[in-house]
Amino acid sequence: MVTSRHETAHRIFQERPALLAPTFKLLGVSLPEDASVEVLTPDATELKPIERRIDTVLRLRPRNGGAPTMLAIEAQGRPDPEKARSWAYYLAFLESKNRCPVLLVVVCQDKDTAEWAMGPFHLGPDDWKHLTVRPLVLGPGNVPVILDPEEAAADLAMATFAAMTHGRSPDAPAILKTLAQALGSADREALRYYSELLDTGLGDTPARRTWRKLMKNGSYFPGRGTFVEETYLEGKAEGKAEGEAVGAARSVLRLLEMRGIPVTPSQRDRALACTDLAVLDRWLELAFRATDAEQVFDG
Repeated sequence: MVTSRHETAHRIFQERPALLAPTFKLLGVSLPEDASVEVLTPDATELKPIERRIDTVLRLRPRNGGAPTMLAIEAQGRPDPEKARSWAYYLAFLESKNRCPVLLVVVCQDKDTAEWAMGPFHLGPDDWKHLTVRPLVLGPGNVPVILDPEEAAADLAMATFAAMTHGRSPDAPAILKTLAQALGSADREALRYYSELLDTGLGDTPARRTWRKLMKNGSYFPGRGTFVEETYLEGKAEGKAEGEAVGAARSVLRLLEMRGIPVTPSQRDRALACTDLAVLDRWLELAFRATDAEQVFDG
């Protein structure tokens, strides 16, 4: 089952491609220094009735005209013995279709899954392993713990990605407090994007509850009229449940807005009028992968 936590782990690379350089530096792999980043379709389905989808596919084209590089980015929540075959297929498919090198990056948010994902995975009969898959892995073991607000403010994409990756760490409360302080000096758009992305990316964890408490107290953004502050004030004035519903509805609408998906006035009114948090959570999950607003509100 695709969850919103799974989606944020790889979608951040689509929406903030500046994150590629620092994360690949962690992996010891160099990418073109001056390249345009193109988001491609994740569909790897052939004519057979088997659907295969890669989480995120990017193509990097060096501006000097050199050969492009493909990136297949997969978010993995647990070890899966069948996954190596899918990854081998993705790599072969992308190499064959695009005639250029492909790197497979697996993003994990727990240590055991990250260690498993490193492989290598040998495919073939016992006496002749004809194919080996060796993913690059980003996880708690190599993504840094950022506890300096200035460092976090200098690269909010990396700081947010690191906070999601270490969401199950004992250091999570200190990491989240550092990021909240960094977002206090960010512009309105960055504040909305990263605070809401992290709220979703942490999933149903104690770290998410810690993050919501940090956001709701409003102390990091006093007097700025931000989404976080407005939600907090509305919750105080209208009651906790209603305030949470308003905040969740605005998260759905703003995510669609940031993804460039138009919302009709009636759809906006329907979202803001909804008080069922389960429905709003479902809409938020759909908003990450929908191509139009009807798929969210009528899906």
